[in-house]
Amino acid sequence: MSGSADSRPLRVALSKGRIFNETLPLFEAAGIMPSEDPEKSRKLIIPSNESDVEFLIVRASDVPTYVQHAGADLGVVGKDVLMEHGGEGVVEPIDLHIAKCKLMVAGFPGTDLESRRRFRVATKFTDCARRHFAARGRQVEIIKLYGSMELAPLVGLSDLIVDVVDTGSTLKANGLVPLEHISDVSSRLIVNRASMKVRHARIHEILERLAGAVTPA
Repeated sequence: MSGSADSRPLRVALSKGRIFNETLPLFEAAGIMPSEDPEKSRKLIIPSNESDVEFLIVRASDVPTYVQHAGADLGVVGKDVLMEHGGEGVVEPIDLHIAKCKLMVAGFPGTDLESRRRFRVATKFTDCARRHFAARGRQVEIIKLYGSMELAPLVGLSDLIVDVVDTGSTLKANGLVPLEHISDVSSRLIVNRASMKVRHARIHEILERLAGAVTPA
């Protein structure tokens, strides 16, 4: 969309699925609703009932990038993705307390993480995994995967995995267990630093409305 940064609609980057479904009621409480159902629409930019706000539908892992580089002014993203991305160029004003899970090290029952100094670890959270194991003096070989992490130990590709765990049912179904806690995860509202300055009044108004709709843990 053409126009200067302060004349175009505010853009909110969201991903489909659980985060969107749990974020939508918060935006509705703030008086902002998409004009179409993203699950049914093929549009990637969806207007809202507010003429100066629109939603961008992007992949969850891309939300911080869109906000960092001003493709979006605001976004909602899991803390796990934000930790992996690094959060450069964005501010994180609100923990929305939704889409909660844990970032965990997992593997076979009885695995002793102190018994050896080197492990092969399958994960899409490569930077988080490196930081976690380095802080504990463990050497790891990181194998980057994008899905079905639980399969990697089963076929001997890795000793451990680092992944988000909700109920733990998928781990259990594949004979794996959580071994070490890395971080609690929930979804955060993030804002582009420049947008926060240039469009402070409108963004601050939306932040106040959203904060009022959040139910703390």
